[in-house]
Amino acid sequence: MLLLIYFMLLYCYFSSAVSTPLSSSSCKLLGQFHLNGMHKAGDVVLGGLFKVHFFSVSPDLSFTSEPQPTSCHGFDVVGFRQAQTMAFAIDEINRNSNLLPNVTLGYSLYDNCVKLGIGFSAALSLASGQEEQFILEETCVGAPPVLGIVGDSSSTRSIAISTVLGLYRVPMVSYFATCSCLSDRQKFPSFFRTIPSDAFQVRAMIQILNRFGWTWAGLLVSDDDYGLHAARSFQSDLAQFGGGCLAYLEVLPWGDDPAELRRIVDVMKKSTARVVIVFAAESHMIILMEEVVRQNVTGLQWVASEAWTAANTLQTPHLMPYLGGTLGIAVRQGEIPGLREFLLQIHPDRHHNNSYGNSMVNQFWEHIFQCRFAPPPTGWVEAGGTLCTGQENLENVETELLDISNLRTEYNIYKAVYALAFALDDMLKCEPGRGPFSGHSCGNLKRLEPWQLVYYLENVNFMTAFGDQVSFDENGDPLPIYDVMNWLWLPDGKIEVQNVGEVKRSAFKGEQLTIDGDKIFWNFELNKPPRSVCSESCPPGTRIARKKGEPECCFHCISCSEGKISNETDSTECTSCPEDFWSSLQRDHCVPKKTEFLSYHEPLGICLTAASLLGTCICAVVLGIFIYHRRTPIVRANNSELSFQLLLSLKLCFLCSLLFIGRPSLWTCQLRHVAFGISFVLCVSCILVKTMVVLAVFKASKPGGGASLKWFGVLQQRGTVIVLTSIQAVICTVWIVSASPAPHKNTQYHNDKIVHECVVGSTVGFAVLLGYIGSLAILSFLIAFISKNLPDSFNEAKLITFSMLIFCAVWVAFVPAYISSPGKYSDAVEVFAILASSFGLLVALFGPKCYIILLRPERNTKKAIMGRIQS
Repeated sequence: MLLLIYFMLLYCYFSSAVSTPLSSSSCKLLGQFHLNGMHKAGDVVLGGLFKVHFFSVSPDLSFTSEPQPTSCHGFDVVGFRQAQTMAFAIDEINRNSNLLPNVTLGYSLYDNCVKLGIGFSAALSLASGQEEQFILEETCVGAPPVLGIVGDSSSTRSIAISTVLGLYRVPMVSYFATCSCLSDRQKFPSFFRTIPSDAFQVRAMIQILNRFGWTWAGLLVSDDDYGLHAARSFQSDLAQFGGGCLAYLEVLPWGDDPAELRRIVDVMKKSTARVVIVFAAESHMIILMEEVVRQNVTGLQWVASEAWTAANTLQTPHLMPYLGGTLGIAVRQGEIPGLREFLLQIHPDRHHNNSYGNSMVNQFWEHIFQCRFAPPPTGWVEAGGTLCTGQENLENVETELLDISNLRTEYNIYKAVYALAFALDDMLKCEPGRGPFSGHSCGNLKRLEPWQLVYYLENVNFMTAFGDQVSFDENGDPLPIYDVMNWLWLPDGKIEVQNVGEVKRSAFKGEQLTIDGDKIFWNFELNKPPRSVCSESCPPGTRIARKKGEPECCFHCISCSEGKISNETDSTECTSCPEDFWSSLQRDHCVPKKTEFLSYHEPLGICLTAASLLGTCICAVVLGIFIYHRRTPIVRANNSELSFQLLLSLKLCFLCSLLFIGRPSLWTCQLRHVAFGISFVLCVSCILVKTMVVLAVFKASKPGGGASLKWFGVLQQRGTVIVLTSIQAVICTVWIVSASPAPHKNTQYHNDKIVHECVVGSTVGFAVLLGYIGSLAILSFLIAFISKNLPDSFNEAKLITFSMLIFCAVWVAFVPAYISSPGKYSDAVEVFAILASSFGLLVALFGPKCYIILLRPERNTKKAIMGRIQS
């Protein structure tokens, strides 16, 4: 059928354009379409395509006889009101002396019966005209049958019609075709529309989903260009802009398919998605809701596309338990002053009933008053039917025709007609020689070409009386704006579709959604929006782990591991804390790591500090005792100066242990080992020299041994101590210069703690320092051991032997204990070794002497000391 129509149009065009001796002098239509229409003559005629009937019955296409015309039934009063809106707009323009002066607009409006074939036939009739025969002249002049078409309402029909009419650049301005595919200027160069593209509608719906936190939704679309293109846009834009997922995507079948509808509703019932988005026409929703009611599927939040947001047939008490609270995108509402008065002036034409003319008005009259014009159908009168007189009063009946409280599609039609009128007005105002066409020519009324009007449509820009700006972008799309509607179910059972917001695109702020949440009616408990998520949001401290084979909105929440955090919901990964920080117990923020070092404030540090100070005080007391009793034989024996030096060095040993307590710093790390090394070498050097003096004195007491003392005079003793100590000072200097000890933050022992410690810098340097001390101690021990059998009056050698034994035992045990002790305990071990060895030396060397000085003074005499020798 469509091919036949198309070739008929081509035949008409070629027959009228080519004149040969073999061809006739006229072009005759092969056939005439029997269409419901409404017409008015004018200097320039605009076409219109509207849905005035819901259904159609296709003829028998067996082709054994000529096919009968397709018949339409189920009168759509709203569609008729839309056609009358175009008629009103043209009438208003004709009465406007400032717009198209001296030009009368006419119209030819056709019913498409929601059928592609009928809509396509109507469009071709508008483009080619309905005259039976065209007489060819030498030149083809005059205006085309129509200069532009307002329509169609369907994306599928608009695609088909614009594909053909676009070849001849006949402008089409649709008022309800929203498919984003129609924005393709290469395929549809002369298509315009006053309703935003589905690309914007899809993004508007995604913004609504984001506004209420719905990340898990089902999508139902019709099986046509409108639904399928919307599905593709929704899938791509949802991932890009929304961060949500589709639980299911189902295509609603055409016609009555109970098995498929039952399957789709069963999917909806079993799904965890509480939000259902529907891109489909009103007729699809009516059939779908029958199955929804049959299965009693409640608890769903419906989101409607503009195709059924304002559908009165769905706003019934029977369906409101299911559809109450629906949110929908609606075409921008406007006001058209004077439209109601114009509609009240409608009257039928009794002389052209059901013939080419204003049959559409007559059919409306018969529908609204339930009568028939003469001649009535057979049996009509006999069955009690009445005849229409044409004098019936529209104000006496309740009809949707006069309900102008919610003009949305009508407002788009109104703007479409005015866009064509303003474009034509701009074209006729063109000054010769300054026009946009070749040779700076202008279009004129006698030689109007449709393609010329396309140029002016692209540049049209005007304001409606309602205050809306009308213009088209480079794709023929208008400035996008939608109203957000909500189906309110009132306590008295009444239903109201209320405006709760809007979504629009601004040149400066982009796409903006404004919703008054307090006005929205929710068909759920507590009148609150539902939760529709596949998985609840992962709280801070956790990360998302995708479920294999499922959409990205379905996931597990896994706690962050130690040392890592996530401080936002739905984090995809946990971030590591900085080096000096650790994760909190909740893993939602980083906290400073606990610090560990041998502190003065902890019990262990306090005990060691107390022991160090105690040792220092004891050394000071002993030194005071020795100074006080410096002239007594026991103090003067074996060089009292060495005893004083030994006490001072022991005091330094006790005090150097304090450098190991407290937070390490560069100077304490360097000083602690230097002080430790030099203090102990000074101490051990004094003991070594004292041991050698003991041995020399003993040898000097024997006959002929006096010469040995000349090598151990006071100067030699001092020099030996200084030389031995200087060697250690050189070792420490080389160590610090080459690889200095330094503070270090150790995180190896505990992940959540920072252990402040001093690294030795050079293990060799530390080993040499300890080795030198150990060498002197062993040497002292050996000399003292050799001298242990001396007479009792010289028994200090025994004390030195015992003290060196304690000293060596402590430091031999220190090495493995130091290596195996972590963190602050290694410092504690070293302090303990210092204190233990220092106390050992102090007690072993000075304990017996203090005992004699303080408690047995009778033994602190030269006679007592020398008595045993004399005996």
